[in-house]
Amino acid sequence: MDRRTMISMCAGGVAWSARADAAGQAPQAIQSAVRDAERGFAAAMARRDFEGFAAFISDEAVFLGSEGNFQPLRGKRAIVDAWKRYFDGATAPFAWEPDLVEVLESGTLGLTTGPVRSPKGEITGRFHSIWRLERDGRWRVVFDRGSDICPPAR
Repeated sequence: MDRRTMISMCAGGVAWSARADAAGQAPQAIQSAVRDAERGFAAAMARRDFEGFAAFISDEAVFLGSEGNFQPLRGKRAIVDAWKRYFDGATAPFAWEPDLVEVLESGTLGLTTGPVRSPKGEITGRFHSIWRLERDGRWRVVFDRGSDICPPAR
């Protein structure tokens, strides 16, 4: 067996092991891990940690804009380039917190959703994110979409 094949087999074994470990956990433990990942993602934005924020995004992620902006951002590089502007000021332009977390029993995918708030605390939208347990054992966003909140009828 050549060295390249051996390295590939080891990497595959690590990925399988991480997924097997996740599958063996109770759904509540997996939900907690996904919730913690989402909160860490939001906390990186709040503390203005661009590199920390980027670490939560999968290399092959797709971010979809909110209503009226349907151009998807494909791949981590495109996403972080587009989101860099949200880190320009001393205060984050918005914040979010999950209020619903669901996971597959396989322990490999999770959904988070919750309100998006302005710096004044007003709810301005909702986020919807799909998280995947990646080969290195970390949860990363693979799909993300925001939706605007409809104003109340007058």
